[in-house]
Amino acid sequence: MRSWICDRSIARLRANRPYPQWTVMKLPSFFYKPLAIGAPAPYRELPVALERMIHFFPGHNEKLRSRLGEIIPQVDVLLGNLEDAIPADAKEAARKGVIEVGKSHDFGSTGFWVRINPLNSPWMLDDVTELVAEIGDKLDVIMLPKVEGAWDIHYLDQLLAQLEAKHGLKKPLLIHAILETAQGVKNVEEIACASPRMHGMSLGPADLAASRKMKTTRVGGGHPFYRVLEDPKEDGSPRIAAQQDLWHYTFAKMVDACVANDIRPFYGPFGDIQDAEACEQQFRNAFLMGCVGAWSLHPNQIAIAKRVFSPDPDEVQFAKRILEAMPDGTGVAMIDGKMQDDATWKQAKVIVDLAKKVGAKDPDLAKAYGF
Repeated sequence: MRSWICDRSIARLRANRPYPQWTVMKLPSFFYKPLAIGAPAPYRELPVALERMIHFFPGHNEKLRSRLGEIIPQVDVLLGNLEDAIPADAKEAARKGVIEVGKSHDFGSTGFWVRINPLNSPWMLDDVTELVAEIGDKLDVIMLPKVEGAWDIHYLDQLLAQLEAKHGLKKPLLIHAILETAQGVKNVEEIACASPRMHGMSLGPADLAASRKMKTTRVGGGHPFYRVLEDPKEDGSPRIAAQQDLWHYTFAKMVDACVANDIRPFYGPFGDIQDAEACEQQFRNAFLMGCVGAWSLHPNQIAIAKRVFSPDPDEVQFAKRILEAMPDGTGVAMIDGKMQDDATWKQAKVIVDLAKKVGAKDPDLAKAYGF
C-alpha cells in the first residue's frame, strides 16, 4: 500500500526483487486521515444503505434520462454509466447527461453513483474533475472499472481528496471497484483494504473472460459446455450432466475479500435481458453466497433483484424467533425441533438486520416481516 518505504525496500524495488508487504503499508495512525488539507475525514464505517440493485442508465441517452423521475423511487441505486456501452464519440455527452441528472433530481433514499472510464482512458480525468465540481455533493459512489491492484485505488483516493477539498465537499465520496482482469482477481485482498473509501466490489465477467482467455461470449451466468457428467451406467443408458457456473470460484474469492474488510460484494451484470429465469437464479446464487445486490441493466431486472435480495418473509419470521429465544446470542435453544446456537443466532441477525433495511423502504415487505 502507499507511503513510507524503508531504504532496504527501495533497494529491492530498484533491483526488481520481492519485498515484504509491510514495508510499503501506510501506518494505521494515518489510515483514516484526509489525504488533502480541507477534505472531509474518511468514514470509519460505511453508511447504512439498501443496495439490492444498481440500476444503470447511459448518460448520453436523452430519452432514457427523461424517464428517470419514474425510475428513481423504484430502485435502491441509480448509476450513470460513462464507460462500456458508451460510444467514443458520445463520452462527453454522457458525462454532461449524468451531470444534468444530478442537478435536476432529488434522489431521496436512492443512492446516486457513476461509473467513470478506466484509469488508462483519455476521458477518466475529465470524468472525475467535472463530476466532483458540478455534482459532488449529490454523488455517493464512484465506480472504477478494471481495477488491477491497490495502486489504482490509491491514485483515485488521492485525486478525490484533492477535489473534495477544492470544491468544499462535506462528505467523502466512496469507491466501488470492478474486478475485470486476472490481475485484479489475483490482487483482490489488497484492493479490498486499499482505502477507507472502499465501498465494495462487483465482478465484470465479460472483460474478465477476455482477460483470462476464456472461451465464452456470455455476460455472466453458466455455460452449456461447462458441465459435470455423472459416472457411466452399467446398462449404458444416457448419463445425466449438470451445467456449472463459470464464476463460482471468483465470486467466492471476492465475497471473502469484501466481507473480511467490511465492504460490500455485488453480482455484476447478467447480459441476457430476455432470460428472466436464468437471471433470477444467478442473482439468487449470489445472494446465498453473501452478495448484497446486483446490477440491473434493464427495467425488467429491477423487480428480479428486489425479489431476490430481499429476505423471504418466512425466513425473517423464523430468524426473529431465534433472536427472541436467545436475546444475548448465547446458549442453545430448540425451535421446531431444530437446535439453535450462537452460530445460527449470528445467521438470524444477518437476515433480520437486512429485513429492517428493506422494510424501511418497502412498506408492504415491512408488514410481511412484522415490523
